[in-house]
Amino acid sequence: MWNYIPHTPEDKQKMLEALGIKSVDELFEDIPKEVRMKGIYDIPGPMSEDELVKHMEGLAGKNLNLDSCACFLGAGVYDHFVPSVVDAVVSRGEFYTAYTPYQPEISQGTLQAIFEYQSMICELTGMYVTNASMYDGASAFAESAFMACTATKREKVLCSKAVNPEYRAVLRTYTRFRGVQVEEFGYEDGQVDIKDLEGKLGDEIAAVMIQSPNFFGVIEDIARIAEAAHSKGAMMIVSADPISLAMLEAPGHLGADIVTGEGQALGNQPSFGGPHFGFLAATEKLLRRMPGRIVGQTVDTQGRRGFVLTLQAREQHIRREKATSNICTNQSLCALMGAVYMVAMGKEGLKEVASLCYNKAHYTMEGLVKRGFKRAFSAPFFKEFVVLSPKPVKELNDALLKQGFIGGYDLSCHYPEIGQGWLIAVTERRTKEEIDRFVDIAGGEAL
Repeated sequence: MWNYIPHTPEDKQKMLEALGIKSVDELFEDIPKEVRMKGIYDIPGPMSEDELVKHMEGLAGKNLNLDSCACFLGAGVYDHFVPSVVDAVVSRGEFYTAYTPYQPEISQGTLQAIFEYQSMICELTGMYVTNASMYDGASAFAESAFMACTATKREKVLCSKAVNPEYRAVLRTYTRFRGVQVEEFGYEDGQVDIKDLEGKLGDEIAAVMIQSPNFFGVIEDIARIAEAAHSKGAMMIVSADPISLAMLEAPGHLGADIVTGEGQALGNQPSFGGPHFGFLAATEKLLRRMPGRIVGQTVDTQGRRGFVLTLQAREQHIRREKATSNICTNQSLCALMGAVYMVAMGKEGLKEVASLCYNKAHYTMEGLVKRGFKRAFSAPFFKEFVVLSPKPVKELNDALLKQGFIGGYDLSCHYPEIGQGWLIAVTERRTKEEIDRFVDIAGGEAL
């Protein structure tokens, strides 16, 4: 929003005349009078520009942020370093103000940026094709279930309980009115309980849906789970942390048919929860069943390289009730941030970030165990892990916050069977001094 809005009374009157009305109140005629606000709002009177700026800064200053606190909270959104080049590029007018490029002949820059983004996501995930991004990781995960159902002509999916609870909630919401059944299977020592999965697999299952690293930060045995799914004709869907893919084998090389995930870790600030972007990549045979947009490369009549939107016929703005998805837009600006981040970091840079996350997370875990915490699971983890706290997690987090630390996620609300489970995330931004201080405070409070 602009700090200064230059609309004069004459401008407003011209707008009303263009709309064929006499007052702003007429815009709200369709709203019943009994539910409209009557009288004057109980808010402070007008302020000068200088006063208003100071007032708003005072309100904003009440929010704790990642500049004033060291963050050990993850659970789906992470405090990774964002190079300054990301903001420099996406702040350019041709990117910052652009929406979905319906007119490819005048949107070559935006289309090329999306094409490069798609290429890099495919390389990370080991898949054949990806779309131009999704709203977020949760919606990408849910849309992948529909892809599997339409491809297999089956109406039931199996989802791991170790998947992010918010993703599972969105999955249930999406499938509720589409006739798709969702059944969950358990976990053992933080990983998929393969026996429970195999006991529930049958010829009616369209897909097995997991997350790796999962919500506990644990790395799943994707190849083994994919083998079990494929043995019953079901597809394998994996939600992945893109940073982990710089270190771990790509899910596409381990048998995944669809790979989704939240792209926030790639150059997007946490921003109090969004906006972010989701990614969805798949095998070649699922190309025409993917939701959203795909940018393709071509040549014009003079043989010059160009970019176009492809395979739009599956979307609701083209085919309505015959569409495979209702999503016909994308988070192109956030995805562009991801693309700029990946280019700026390069392969080696991404590997270094992943390595730092891995090593610092293990260093933190070892420190907490020495101070009286217990590992909840012995399975391998990436940048998040679960420890059992001797006292309520909320008390720990409250004490840490007073010392300038944002503590981990309290698992007791979603996983009461674990007990006082504390999910800690450690990214490359955490220094040794911060980690040692965090461990000392937590250890002292836990006594």
